[in-house]
Amino acid sequence: SLSAGLDLPGRFLFATLTLMTLIAILVFIEEAVYIYRKIPSSKRSIIIWINAAAPVISTTSCIGMWVPRSTMFTDFTAGIFFAIVIHKFLMMMIKECGGQKVLLRRFENGHFTITTGPCCCCCLCLPRVPITRQTLFWLKLGTFQFAVFRPVLIFLSIVLWTNGNYVLYNLSPKGPALWISCFIGALTLFALWAVGIMFRKVRMLLKCKNIIPKFALYQFIVILNHLQTTIINIFATQKIIPCAPPLSSTARGSYIAQQLLIMEMFLITVISRVVYRRKYHDLEPPECVAEEPGDKNQTP
Repeated sequence: SLSAGLDLPGRFLFATLTLMTLIAILVFIEEAVYIYRKIPSSKRSIIIWINAAAPVISTTSCIGMWVPRSTMFTDFTAGIFFAIVIHKFLMMMIKECGGQKVLLRRFENGHFTITTGPCCCCCLCLPRVPITRQTLFWLKLGTFQFAVFRPVLIFLSIVLWTNGNYVLYNLSPKGPALWISCFIGALTLFALWAVGIMFRKVRMLLKCKNIIPKFALYQFIVILNHLQTTIINIFATQKIIPCAPPLSSTARGSYIAQQLLIMEMFLITVISRVVYRRKYHDLEPPECVAEEPGDKNQTP
């Protein structure tokens, strides 16, 4: 096995990264207990899901580092989990505004700006969309489809891989890997676009709840888990990352990506604990909610 052939610096690196993963898991467990005790039940599960993203990615990367043959399963597990987290983050923004009904009352005559990344940031001619129950449904559908279809596509990839038809680094048009990857990429862009549209509208309203640092942490996880890993894998496929026996170029690229993710997710776990642990006051209800029938006749 690879671990048996490691020299002293290699064993020290593996031990350090494993320790960082264990600390990240313990930090998350402590944070989950705090959230369960202090956060209202309507927001509790959503915030726990979002906080779990970094520790789960760190854990799957650590398992893939120690057991190289499990890399495909660990990467797919992290991908499925994060697809659900993207949908949860959109729902968290709606919950922090007071729920769907209160959000619609707050922005009764407002509009969504759809000229935002990653899909339409250059399409400045697109019209603004009114905020209605229907547009909120389409935004939620944009992230929900990713949480549903990505696990299905990943399951299909594993079935094809066990049969020998799916090769991760074979991007030939005749192979299924290219088409499945392109389809997953398109679904990812639509999901991130929906979250970006919602964030652009509510960021000033939820500034008191530190939504900007929370969104920044979420974006860092997206970039590091998807873009960084993809770039390293491309470098490894093109032999830019040289082989180092007994590791091939692709295996070495996978190791580099996993080790970087462990360190990065450890830092994000610690920062998330600081950002999400703060106590935030609820938003003031919109004026239209405060005026109920008969309220004007009541004296304080």
